[in-house]
Amino acid sequence: MIVSVEWLRDYVEVSLSVEELAHRLTMVGLEVEAVQRRNAFLERVVTAKLGSVTRHPNSDHLHLCEVSDGSTSYHIVCGAPNVEAGSIVLLALPGARLASGMTIQETQIRGQFSQGMLCSQKELGLGEDASGIWMLPQTTPVGIPVREALGIEDHIIDVAVTPNRSDCLSMLGIAREVAAICEAPLRYPAIAFAEMDPDIHTLGSVTLDDPEGCPRYAARIVQGITVGPSPNWLRDRLEAVGLRSINNIVDVTNYVLMEMGQPLHAFDFDRLREHRIVVRRAGNGERFTTLDGTERTLFDDTLLICDGVGPVAIAGIMGGLDSEIAQDTTRVLIESAYFEPRGIRRSSKKLGLRTESSYRFERGVDPEGVIRALDRAAQLMLEVGGGELARGRIDVYPRPITAPTLVLDVDRTNRFLGTDLTGAEIGAVLRRIELGVEALDDHRLQVSVPSFRPDITRAVDLAEEVARLVGYDRVPVTSPVASIEAELVDPHLNLRQEIKGVLQGAGFFEALNYSFISHESLSLLGLHEDDPRMNPIRVLNPLSEDQGVMRTTLVPGLLQTARYNFDHGNEDLRMFELSKVFLPKKGDVLPVEPHYLAGIMAGARFPQTLYGGLGEVEYADLKGVVEEVLELSHLQGVAFLAENVPPYLDPLHAASICVDGSLLGTLGRVHPRVENAFDLKKPVYLFELNFDQVYRLRRQHSLYQSLPRFPSVSRDMALVVDESLPVQRMIDFIWELQEPMLEQIEVFDIYRNPQLSEGKKSIGYRLVYRSSDRSLTDAEVNERHGRLVERVLNNFHGILRS
Repeated sequence: MIVSVEWLRDYVEVSLSVEELAHRLTMVGLEVEAVQRRNAFLERVVTAKLGSVTRHPNSDHLHLCEVSDGSTSYHIVCGAPNVEAGSIVLLALPGARLASGMTIQETQIRGQFSQGMLCSQKELGLGEDASGIWMLPQTTPVGIPVREALGIEDHIIDVAVTPNRSDCLSMLGIAREVAAICEAPLRYPAIAFAEMDPDIHTLGSVTLDDPEGCPRYAARIVQGITVGPSPNWLRDRLEAVGLRSINNIVDVTNYVLMEMGQPLHAFDFDRLREHRIVVRRAGNGERFTTLDGTERTLFDDTLLICDGVGPVAIAGIMGGLDSEIAQDTTRVLIESAYFEPRGIRRSSKKLGLRTESSYRFERGVDPEGVIRALDRAAQLMLEVGGGELARGRIDVYPRPITAPTLVLDVDRTNRFLGTDLTGAEIGAVLRRIELGVEALDDHRLQVSVPSFRPDITRAVDLAEEVARLVGYDRVPVTSPVASIEAELVDPHLNLRQEIKGVLQGAGFFEALNYSFISHESLSLLGLHEDDPRMNPIRVLNPLSEDQGVMRTTLVPGLLQTARYNFDHGNEDLRMFELSKVFLPKKGDVLPVEPHYLAGIMAGARFPQTLYGGLGEVEYADLKGVVEEVLELSHLQGVAFLAENVPPYLDPLHAASICVDGSLLGTLGRVHPRVENAFDLKKPVYLFELNFDQVYRLRRQHSLYQSLPRFPSVSRDMALVVDESLPVQRMIDFIWELQEPMLEQIEVFDIYRNPQLSEGKKSIGYRLVYRSSDRSLTDAEVNERHGRLVERVLNNFHGILRS
């Protein structure tokens, strides 16, 4: 928005300097992009008085003039026909720059020295008269700058208006903001005129076929008008804001556009067929020639202004050639309307046609300002073009637009802004921008939003108005006050992280496989058809058949990862995955999603070893890893049983893992049949644990215990038992005896020999005893150990091996 400071002073008393005004406008949200002095190039053009005038000796049309600015006389060679001694003229001194861009210099013209130039209106860019030099009134002081002499001292402010502030796309809109800044009253232009017969309704009519696209359309008719050049004041106002003068009638519509922000259009009433206006939608593919002479193809959502026969303007964007104001126009219909903003924006973009009118209509003009702008235009047309105004006006407004009424909570506004303003202070601020404010009580204000502020729809918008007008410098800079509480550690997540750390310490890498697998991969595991894992959730639109179902076990993904690694030369594997599986739940559409932990080992026991140790991974290695994982949960009574082994594990090298009768998982070598099905090139050892079950059975433990003060005493026990008896079973039995002095049990030997009898084996156990309050004697240890050995022998029918 280009703002002339001098024009602005017509509506508000500006008590600030131009620089301060620009700063304050920026601080209230109207960013000033540039400030420049109008006609700055006229700096070295002054008023002067012509002295003697003589003919140039070497030319029949040039004159030699003596010109004085009151302090210095200048010799000027001038070719204007109207030079006359004693006249007050405008003198461009050396260094002055004219409107054309030419810089004046001292020079020789046909042998005569010239120290400047006497200027016409057109040469100075201050008018169109180029017939001779510009003669000023005799009362004009000599030696003063031309801006002061002509009263054209002005500054131009370029304001970047945000899309939501359509109210500031006018001089009155900016003046309203300045009035609020300076706390000065806003002066609206006085509108007064006389109406004459006949009544406007006897001359023409307006029909709205599309009241949604055009909620309001108003018109007045001026008769007997004379089209001609605009007066200097009108032309100067328009040129100040960058608009070119066309004629007095069109200039008035542009003047009101810039003054009030309401686009208008003037039709030659005699060229409107049937003397009526119809507002309708265009037909798809309908063609129309606009004022710029371009024939345009319209769309079915383009709003048209038509006469009784056809279109005469594209609503809110541009008029047509057939009804424009011409030199012989004597009757004018003035259009002032409110068009739906989205429709204008859409049509403007589709047609590639952007004008000052569309720029404002698409942001939203004031629907209640339509009549004020219409009357203002009628007043000015009568003033600059003469004629008579038909009585009354046409105003078609079938569904009036109502502005919102909001309730502003004072305390909440202060909390929101961090201020400490009273309700009276907030009310006074809002009234400065013409919002209606009424106090409901000490803490609430009822605010009536004027129709020219479509951007204010919520109480928070009012808070923004308060902040920018009170001044952002009054909004304190504070840090937000908030209590910070540490989030409780999720024990489930914590245990998962600890297990991952243990496995990574054991040389395992974590695998992240897709949750989608193929149903065929489940079949390759050899699971029974009644197994719930064989009834997975199917994906409705899978990316491929290999990702057609949700996984019910982590095993297929890990085995496929193993095959991929084998195929690429990586045969020494330690990998694990701790993630969710998706098990169907009877009677429910959604599955249950428990966490499972699975891992695989293959290849060398110690990959990349320097010295020996080239043995292959076996069952004991896998079992050791699983035991280390389970130790994190401090489970007691963990049993590895050769029963309930799944079909994808080799029953000769596999076991199930149980605690107190609860199945935790399985481990062992992958069955050769499954290895072949997954195309595995070497044996793979696999474990799978129900992590959620492990988590539920975990036990609390002390974070630390003091170092023992007294020595321990060890005793060995070698028993010959049945080959089928698990080693762990005797360990569990001994712990169940709850011997208070027993601290540790470990296996130090498993011996098999035909001399032990067929189906027998020898297991050596080392038992460690310690007391927390004294040193144990051999006799005391022997007594306790003997009782314990006897109970073991009786329970398992073993023989003590000497």
